[in-house]
Amino acid sequence: MVAKIIEENTTPFKTVEVDPITLDLIENALKNARHEMDATLFRTAMSPGIREQGDAFPLIADHHGLMLAGQFGSFIQGFLDGFDGEIEEGDVFWLSDPYSCDGAISHANDWLVLMPIYREGKLVGWGAMFGHMTDVGGMVPGSLPTNATSIFQEGVRVPPVKLYRKGVRQDDLLKVVLHQCRMPDWAGADLNAIVAACRMAERRVLEMCDRFGVDTYVSATDKLLARNKKAMAHLIETSIGAEKVSFEDYVCDDGRGYGPYKIKCTMWRKDGKVILDWEGTDPQSESSINFYLNENMLKMFFGIYMIMVFDPQILFNDGFYDLVEVRIPEGSLLKPKFPAALSCRTHALGRIFDALGALLGQRQPEFLNAAGFSSSPHLMYSGYDKDGEWFQLFQIGFGGIPGRPFGDGPDGHSLWPGFTNVPNEFLEAYFPLRIERYETIPDSGGAGLHRGGNGISIHYRFLEKGTIAIHDDRWFTYPWGVNGGAPGLRSTKKLIRANGETEMLPSKCDGVIVNRDDILIYNTWGGGGWGNPLQRDAELVALEVKRGLVTREGAQAYGVVLRDDWSVDQDATAALRAQMAPQIAAIQVFNSGPPLEELRARCLEETGLEPPIQPVWDEHRA
Repeated sequence: MVAKIIEENTTPFKTVEVDPITLDLIENALKNARHEMDATLFRTAMSPGIREQGDAFPLIADHHGLMLAGQFGSFIQGFLDGFDGEIEEGDVFWLSDPYSCDGAISHANDWLVLMPIYREGKLVGWGAMFGHMTDVGGMVPGSLPTNATSIFQEGVRVPPVKLYRKGVRQDDLLKVVLHQCRMPDWAGADLNAIVAACRMAERRVLEMCDRFGVDTYVSATDKLLARNKKAMAHLIETSIGAEKVSFEDYVCDDGRGYGPYKIKCTMWRKDGKVILDWEGTDPQSESSINFYLNENMLKMFFGIYMIMVFDPQILFNDGFYDLVEVRIPEGSLLKPKFPAALSCRTHALGRIFDALGALLGQRQPEFLNAAGFSSSPHLMYSGYDKDGEWFQLFQIGFGGIPGRPFGDGPDGHSLWPGFTNVPNEFLEAYFPLRIERYETIPDSGGAGLHRGGNGISIHYRFLEKGTIAIHDDRWFTYPWGVNGGAPGLRSTKKLIRANGETEMLPSKCDGVIVNRDDILIYNTWGGGGWGNPLQRDAELVALEVKRGLVTREGAQAYGVVLRDDWSVDQDATAALRAQMAPQIAAIQVFNSGPPLEELRARCLEETGLEPPIQPVWDEHRA
């Protein structure tokens, strides 16, 4: 299948010289336009997942579809490869099926809009954005069914289609899709908001074409891509070794009792390129934890990490993509075969970030981050309120960000740096629930010279009977520490019934019935610690004990002993640190806590849950 781009003016663009000032003006205008896209979306969307939390990702691309500015990597090439129709001025494209765009979006809840930008009949660029819809139909409210074994169970799948054809909206198409959604008003409004954001990108690109001239604008975008490639080539040459380094981590379970699922990557440099080989990753799961990993998306993840660690002034774009080679085994957890379920892929996505950080820091451990981009915990709550009106909440929770070379990990922060929490006042105003506690969990961040960020404890009191679903991870394996740092605390979910009975809930579950005055205690994981905790300033530890971020007992993980008045007992601290020093010195670069088999033996006692069963692939997949 090959997309055919219709252009009235077939005269090729002229390559012109672009002076440095003009190049900087265009570069910064693209950066600003990308943020204007966000502002447009967040001010006009209806669902709290987009409006309040910002679960959407913008992109501005050149006329070839290469990203110039954005957040999540380029997804236009996957669309072009999967679309076999004509692309004309005034068209706006829409899709949500990962299998029809080579995983450019990775589950059906993400609705992607792409808009070709024309000037005088010629394609000069693209605006695109996708956002997570609260509901797209399927087996369960929220469309993230843990027990799905096929993508057909996960809601409506939109192949690459024209939402607007030559400027005219295809209302019948829109009605058919919205008819499958439990929240059609929200979905329709969010889709319109995404289109409006893309039109903002179109407006700004055309303004630049008018101000500087089309040829100058196109030449500037070429130069921005080339400059990025040159910078990345230097970073790769100086930061990535020719020797192979490997790392493996785990998704704790699949929600069906099997796990953990290994994700493994090996990295090395060859002929000026970086090779990222995911051989050794476990086969795809029967459940919905599979992550259809788009190669270009992974390249962007790699590039963002390199740039932010080594040279944050570089504008990340698609210019360097041919410097990275990605190898993902077919039929693995990261490249499942159709029609594998994909809706709950976020756990593997989070683990990709942890794995990349571990790989890129092995050669230079001083640049390592600990683990903490470990999941993106979801809570869904739905039902009918006292007036018979349907309500449906989709909320992303926060965990602890890892300890880093230059400081502590933030407490209770998001996997995505641009995300924000849904204010408790918003939740209580729009949904039948009350937030009784919202606080960090002391000692949940791993001890270290730089402490891992603490997780969050949220106590939800449900005011109406309904159904909840939970999607989280890091309940079985630990978020690992580095360079002597300790692992972070694991996540837990506990339901306290109105009659006082309690039950531990698994980290992945659907269809849990809750009644009025039931309370859910929702505890997220903490980030791993960075560096020797005995080197942390003892007075800082004492201050954090006073602030409730570390307990008095937890201070001893830093070798700090406190008096009754909360001051540091200097003599006792010196003695304890001397006693602990040999143990800390023996720790390897990575500290993942006990080995898997020991975790299995201790699981029920520590978590109240049965340990996951290691899959036997032939039997399990059969």
